[in-house]
Amino acid sequence: MKKSVFLGTLTMAGLAAGLVSAGTLDDVKARGELNCGVNTGLVGFAAPDANGNWTGFDVAICKAVAAAVLGDASKVKYVPTTGQTRFTALASGEVDVLARNSTWTYSRDTDLKLDFVGVNYYDGQGFMVRKDLGVSSAKELEGATVCIQTGTTTELNLADFFKANNMSYQPIAIDTNAEGEQQYLAGACDAYTTDISGLAATRAAFADPENHIILPEVVSKEPLGPAVRHGDNQWGDIVMWTLNALVAAEEYGVTSANIDELSKGTENPEINRLLGTEGDLGAMVGLDKDWAKRAIKAGGNYGEIFAATIGEQTPIGLARGLNAQWTQGGLLYAPPFR
Repeated sequence: MKKSVFLGTLTMAGLAAGLVSAGTLDDVKARGELNCGVNTGLVGFAAPDANGNWTGFDVAICKAVAAAVLGDASKVKYVPTTGQTRFTALASGEVDVLARNSTWTYSRDTDLKLDFVGVNYYDGQGFMVRKDLGVSSAKELEGATVCIQTGTTTELNLADFFKANNMSYQPIAIDTNAEGEQQYLAGACDAYTTDISGLAATRAAFADPENHIILPEVVSKEPLGPAVRHGDNQWGDIVMWTLNALVAAEEYGVTSANIDELSKGTENPEINRLLGTEGDLGAMVGLDKDWAKRAIKAGGNYGEIFAATIGEQTPIGLARGLNAQWTQGGLLYAPPFR
């Protein structure tokens, strides 16, 4: 579920990004719909239900941006993208924002001319195996076959890990998470490797999740977050500060349940500025005073979104960990709204 590296086609896509004119906000408003690039299907993060309605942790970003900009969280066209197609879709203008578990890396930020506007999930790469394989560490995978998505940072991380531990392996190339799940369950590979959050989401969809384990090793840093095209700073600011609004709302105790009451005014100037009852921060990015309020109401604050889509009480079962607020020992930290 990661990202493309130094691939020629993606470099061209990055060059093309420079040709896309600024003015995404105007385009979205004129269209009346946000084109949001998402995963082809990763339960908990981005997946359509039986009726074609998209839900998930990453989908919540799409909805929040649509609410902030268009006043309606449902005004989103979800565009499924693979590890191979996602950055081209963004660079070409097919999507306005990429809200798909994608790692922020140096080459993507510079060579592909993309702007990652923040981190919505701090992750790391891991390995999943069947319990009956009889291993308890990734360092016991000598000679294993490993399912891995192409066009991702996972490929290089996998090679580095096995080389560093003087082990051999046989990669089994896959294009999507659905294909990886199918191949892994069919026994085509001994292990499946991707972001640990992706492994947890994949395992949750199994008929027998208890028979599969995620090994303890975390072999990389994978800061996942939404991306926009380089060169349109106004649009980048809107997406960045929408994400920050969700994070700040949790820190300040603004929830979907109390936001209307707090919008009447509080003793905390930061909350007042965030919700538009004091000052006019929206005007600075071409939006109205209530943009952040609408973004938060779309699905709740960051913590509410996490708990509802991938948290410990969901089948995905992820603990907050690094994704807790900075006040709770995590890395989440929104700059001041002032």
